[in-house]
Amino acid sequence: MQLVKREAVTDKNKGKPPEERTIEELFESGIVVIDKPKGPTTHQVAYYVKKILHVKKCGHSGSLDPGVTGVVIIGLGKNTKVIHNLLKASKEYVGIMHIHKPVDEREIKKVLSSFVGEIKQVPPIKSSVKRQERVRKIYYLDILEIEGQDILFKVGCEAGTYIRKLCHDIGKKLGTGAHMAELRRTRVGNLDEKYAITLHQLADAYAFWKEGDEKELKKIILPMEMAVSHMKKIAVLDSTVDSLCHGASLKVPGISIVDDDIEKGNEVAVMTLKGELIMTGIAEMSAEEIMKKEKGTAVKPERVFMEPGTY
Repeated sequence: MQLVKREAVTDKNKGKPPEERTIEELFESGIVVIDKPKGPTTHQVAYYVKKILHVKKCGHSGSLDPGVTGVVIIGLGKNTKVIHNLLKASKEYVGIMHIHKPVDEREIKKVLSSFVGEIKQVPPIKSSVKRQERVRKIYYLDILEIEGQDILFKVGCEAGTYIRKLCHDIGKKLGTGAHMAELRRTRVGNLDEKYAITLHQLADAYAFWKEGDEKELKKIILPMEMAVSHMKKIAVLDSTVDSLCHGASLKVPGISIVDDDIEKGNEVAVMTLKGELIMTGIAEMSAEEIMKKEKGTAVKPERVFMEPGTY
C-alpha cells in the first residue's frame, strides 16, 4: 500500500511517462526479456541482441549455464546498469531432477518440503564466487509431476541459489543421490515468461520497425523501470528531482508518496510522480518514520539513472 506524505501534481512539460518513450529513447534505456535457448552463453545472447538492434551497448542481469534455457534480462544503451538491480531479485525455475534409485513418493515429498525456508549451500566448484558455506532462502519447492525416478519441480528462491547443488543435496538427504537433468528459468524479479521473446522474434520486430511499423518492437522493448518493478518505491516532488540527478541524498521534505512496507536498510527505487526511475538507494528511515518526520535523510543514493536537467 502507498502512503501519501504530500499531495502534489507533476508538470506535464517536464520528463515523460515511461510508456510514452520513443523506440530511439528505449534503445538508450530499455530492457528486453529474452527466452534463451540451449547452447549460447548469456554473454553471447547479449551480443546477439546488440547486433540485432544495432545499439552501442548491452548488458545482462546474471548468467545462465549454456545448457539452461529461459528468462534472461538484457539492458540496452547507456542505462545497462539498471539491470544490476535484478541481480539481487528472487528467481523461479522449473526443472527435472533425476534420483539415482527408486524412492517412495511420500518420502520424496517429505524431503523436498524440508528444503523450504533457509538452507545452507556451498557453491559448486565451477562457480564465479568464493566456495564457502552461505545461507539462501527457498520460498517454495513444488513437485509438478513424478515419473519413475524423474521429478518435475518448480522452485522460487533467493538470488545466488544454485539449483544444481540443491538437487545434489536433496539426493544426499534421500540417501539415493540425484542430479539436475534439465533446467529452465521462468522468472527474474517480476519479469516472467509472459514478457520473454526469442532472438528470432526480436529480429523480426526490428525489421518491421525499419519498414515503418513499430507496434511489435514497442511491445518487446520495456522501459527500464520494469527492472525495478520488484523493489519498494518512493515518489518525490518535481522540485526535488534535479538535486537527486546530481547525486544528492533524498531528504524527507522532498517526498510525496512512500510504500508502507519500507524498513530502514531496504534498497529502494526513487521515482518521479510520472513513474520515471531517478535513482536507487538505501533507506535511512522506515516508511513509518518518513510519515512522522519533517526533516532528515530518507534515502542515500547508490545509482543515479536520470540525466540532470530533465526536471
